[in-house]
Amino acid sequence: MLSAADAEHLATATAIRSPALRLVRDGAPLPLADYADDVPWRPGSFTHTARADRVAAEFAAGATIVLQALQLHWHPAALYCRGLEQRLGFPVQANAYYTPASAQGFAVHHDTHDVFVLQVAGRKRWRVYAPVAELPLKTQRWSASLGDPGEPVHDLTLGPGDTLYLPRGWPHEAFTSDVESLHITVGLHPPTRLDALRAALDDCADDVEFRRTGAPPAELLERVAERLEPEEVARRARRRFVTSRRPLAGDLLAQVRAAEHLGPDTPVERRPTVIAYLESRPGAIALVFEGKEVVLPARAAAALTALHEAAGPTTAAELPGPLDVASRVVLLRRLIREGYLVSA
Repeated sequence: MLSAADAEHLATATAIRSPALRLVRDGAPLPLADYADDVPWRPGSFTHTARADRVAAEFAAGATIVLQALQLHWHPAALYCRGLEQRLGFPVQANAYYTPASAQGFAVHHDTHDVFVLQVAGRKRWRVYAPVAELPLKTQRWSASLGDPGEPVHDLTLGPGDTLYLPRGWPHEAFTSDVESLHITVGLHPPTRLDALRAALDDCADDVEFRRTGAPPAELLERVAERLEPEEVARRARRRFVTSRRPLAGDLLAQVRAAEHLGPDTPVERRPTVIAYLESRPGAIALVFEGKEVVLPARAAAALTALHEAAGPTTAAELPGPLDVASRVVLLRRLIREGYLVSA
């Protein structure tokens, strides 16, 4: 997913900008002005652009290079996180931490999501403490006011290839020895019960009784409870997750060009990285994926369902349903342009 050479390349050779890169030392972030500046360019500027010389100088002085949200700008990490998202059904992120020898990036803190630490290069010593705040939410970040976490319950050193699981809310800190260290943190964000409750309340906005002023009568709680049936909770969570995913379609321009020549016997298949589901609606069927919806008349349902469920390549000529072959070709071309299908 990421090597030490890749991390150095990203930090020094790509004009990377904050917040994709930041520097921290001894538990505190460095001011952006210490290692980044704005590059004037009409009609605006490339703001907070990293200066390779300053990044290198701060790294030599003990600063950790943090590469944030790799799933957004580093394709191997995007593929890795998307594979996990397809299996798990909730958002996954990846950050990298490149720490010089004999240094510490962050002081003791907890994360508000589950984390897998993947040690890539070098070695790093980790101290893990028992939680002082059980299962913190995103708004319940680490603070000294939470108190002393006490003695570590785990004290261990990770080497290349080792993995450490840090559940949400477990305080930790890490140090390098006499060698540099690169590790990746894979953050998992499953929805909580509080998320389900908030989503159910948001779903009540179309009910005028919830929009009235004053204390809510008891029967309104029953209406909320109806929206908390497991199937309803799962439906809202699925939609929120799927519509928030960004497409991974680095070949889309080539695919759109190829779609112009697509015929009845041209094999196509679902894009391997796509996350989608079908939704039946009155007189229509909707394909929901990666921030968009493709709504088609019900007569296209059989063909669209076959495409969605196909385990491998298929063609317009092979699709079932009442659509004629020419209409199926039009359907496939559109779904290629939308990024859902690729020419196989």
